[in-house]
Amino acid sequence: MQKMKANVFHGPNNIRVEEVPRPHAVAGEAVIRITLTTICGTDLHILRGEYAVKRGLVIGHEPVGVIEELGEGVTGYKIGDRVLIGAITPCGQCRACLSAQWAQCGHGDSVEAVGGWRFGNTINGAQAEYLLVPNAQANLAKIPDELSDEQVVLLADIASTGFSGAESGNIHIGDSVVVFAQGPIGLCATAGAKLMGASFIIGVESDPMRVKMSKRMGADVVLDPKQVNVVEEVKRLTSGGADVAIEALGIQQTFENCLRCLRPGGTLSSLGVYSGKLQVPYDAFAAGIGDYKIVTTLCPGGKERMRRLMSVVQTKRFDPKPLLTHNFKLDQIVEAYDLFGSRRDGVLKVAIRP
Repeated sequence: MQKMKANVFHGPNNIRVEEVPRPHAVAGEAVIRITLTTICGTDLHILRGEYAVKRGLVIGHEPVGVIEELGEGVTGYKIGDRVLIGAITPCGQCRACLSAQWAQCGHGDSVEAVGGWRFGNTINGAQAEYLLVPNAQANLAKIPDELSDEQVVLLADIASTGFSGAESGNIHIGDSVVVFAQGPIGLCATAGAKLMGASFIIGVESDPMRVKMSKRMGADVVLDPKQVNVVEEVKRLTSGGADVAIEALGIQQTFENCLRCLRPGGTLSSLGVYSGKLQVPYDAFAAGIGDYKIVTTLCPGGKERMRRLMSVVQTKRFDPKPLLTHNFKLDQIVEAYDLFGSRRDGVLKVAIRP
């Protein structure tokens, strides 16, 4: 039996790089030799036991690689093609997919599974030497020759998620937008708000490195929650409240503050993955009569979404490379998790190279 190295989850705060069986493709599938992947904030939730997955699972969901095997029925590709695969892998044929709700493709998994997110959730993921891709015809996005792995790897999840926060918030040209937390997804939400036409973007962040990057990604002002009353300052800067508030951290306080920052009729676009209990305060919700909208978004996936995001990079509308701040080998991934989880040394995203 052929083996490969992979990062395997063995329980809360227990991951190990070890040898596991290498996958092989059957009809409709592909096997990718991973050339670059990363660690996501959701992977930290898994590691800490805040989001449950089965023990023995290979985790990770941000893959770039080269096609190693093609199953029967997968056409238009060849061995050796460089491809990007989204963190969400829609089948393209179910009710959700045919209703343009690709992120919620069920794949026939149990009702406990979250939409179309399978890598490192319900099937083996991308922090490995090889990855089995389901529904390959719908999910292999060829990478243009002029784009590097580093330019596209973050499109698999955080850029797609961050941009979708702006899209789901229905930002209009000239809107004022506040983005709470300028971690990797929040930074991409800031860039997405700018792409959508927001005329005034406020970032909320205290980390100096992230403050600097927030302005690089499009924020006009960055507020430090340790120094100012963010809600009062947002309302002052926007003459009454933001049109759209994007929550990109996943905790009660930032969710509440997003709601309190809105003008009447505004939209809260929630991107955070929450653990524990989340409550909507009665007063912040204006007792239900403020015409507020609360929308949530799971990262859109599929090859057309990936193609569109790559075109944004290709035409220089967005440059994700500055967000990749550190490099590790797969054998060093435990060390990489420690750095990423503790936010040391100005880390934003780590590149993992099998």
